[in-house]
Amino acid sequence: MNPRIVSRILGLLLLFEACAMLACGLFARFDIVDGDLPAARALFLSSGITGGFGLLAVLFAGVGWKVDHIPRREAVLVVGLGWVISSIFGGVPYLLCQPYMNYAEAIFESASGFTTTGSSVMTNIEAWPRGLLLWRATTQLLGGIGILVLFVAVLAFVGVGSKNLFHNESSFRSGDCGMARIQDSALGLLKIYLGLFAACALGLRFMGLSWFNAICHAMATVSTGGFSPHNLSLGYYSGWGNGWLIELWVTLFMLMCSMNFLIYVVIMRKNWRRLKQEDDAKWLLGIAGFFMLIIAAGRAWHGDDAPLMALRSAMFTVATIVSTTGFGTVDYEVWPSWCKVLLAFLMLMGGCSGSTSGGFKVGRLLVFLKSAKAEIQKTFRPNLVERLEVNGNRIDEADRARTMFFLTMYFMIVVFATVVVGFLEAGTGIDLESCAGSILATISSIGPGFGSVGPTENFAHFREPTQLFLAWIMILGRLELFALLVLFFPTVWKKF
Repeated sequence: MNPRIVSRILGLLLLFEACAMLACGLFARFDIVDGDLPAARALFLSSGITGGFGLLAVLFAGVGWKVDHIPRREAVLVVGLGWVISSIFGGVPYLLCQPYMNYAEAIFESASGFTTTGSSVMTNIEAWPRGLLLWRATTQLLGGIGILVLFVAVLAFVGVGSKNLFHNESSFRSGDCGMARIQDSALGLLKIYLGLFAACALGLRFMGLSWFNAICHAMATVSTGGFSPHNLSLGYYSGWGNGWLIELWVTLFMLMCSMNFLIYVVIMRKNWRRLKQEDDAKWLLGIAGFFMLIIAAGRAWHGDDAPLMALRSAMFTVATIVSTTGFGTVDYEVWPSWCKVLLAFLMLMGGCSGSTSGGFKVGRLLVFLKSAKAEIQKTFRPNLVERLEVNGNRIDEADRARTMFFLTMYFMIVVFATVVVGFLEAGTGIDLESCAGSILATISSIGPGFGSVGPTENFAHFREPTQLFLAWIMILGRLELFALLVLFFPTVWKKF
């Protein structure tokens, strides 16, 4: 392990984060709303602290020292450490501004933002200054496409080759981009991401939201994060005359951003043949549409809601869950148990690989289902050789083994982490539904869960060790396990 490479990249990452804090501080300083001056001071000070540590890390590596290639091991370390360090420094503003958070809450809120989870410990969101709420939304915008993938777009300008860094960020695989240079790939995805953000924000502004609320909700939507500056989340607008249109607009963008972003590259190139091979997107939309209809029909049939209202609430809730955004307009905790079972499945599954959503991803579900079908057929046709394909790519035995191993580990971690939360919260009266709900909400980057962490609740009632553990689970799920777990292997830290 070369500490100079790791130190330089992490230092530049912290400087990048400090610039984002500075921008939010400038907004707070010149915001017309009274009371944002303390927020500006907190953000300026946080920017100075973060930037100072970043500068020290760069100086440790050497100001004039450059590297043209990041080895695989160093890339994995940067990814794992980068998300942890970003979350720690991202929590500093919450420590320095009223109504204040303790260190565990601040790290939890920051990790929830950067991992686009959307879980919160804020009991009264509207009591926080708008400058801090903007920073809260900004962490999701950065985390949505992966702060390290955003960062890789500028690494070329500071003399650092970044192919392995790009490859090890969880959601994107550089080999699928079809572009000559990794920097071009990252910049191309960044343009698409910001284009969707701009379109979403302009649409919300046109529908009557203020610029501040439109921008914050657009950040939370395209990142599939779910942070809202309102206590009622997007339900704040449900009573508006055009509340249904706002929900429909957000639903559209949540589903768009839960699909592989490389689809938009394919569309821009008018490669319609390649677009037809996108099994992930077809299955995602098919599953979401089926669940919307079955939940709406079931609730309307049993008289839980009027047919149109049942369809409206089912559409938005299924979209916000399957995209792992976590906005709330209704309390699905009062829905029948069979509805909550369907929502729990969507929480685990999530969206497509190469998207801003969480979960174990639709592609892995397809590999599992096709592999299961092939194995069942072999019981009565042992000599059958079947070609498995997903998204037009052949799935060989190694791919199947990796997928099965990932799914097994994913579910084992869910069970183990549920036990850990139950142990840490012993004596507080927390039930099994809340323990499991908190893990589903955090490892799948959903935001709300079940029980005491449902859509109308938050995570403020958990003990500090539990909040730190759940913050770690958020990062673990966002990096799809391996890039964070590798930090616990001593051999990765050794020099060879």
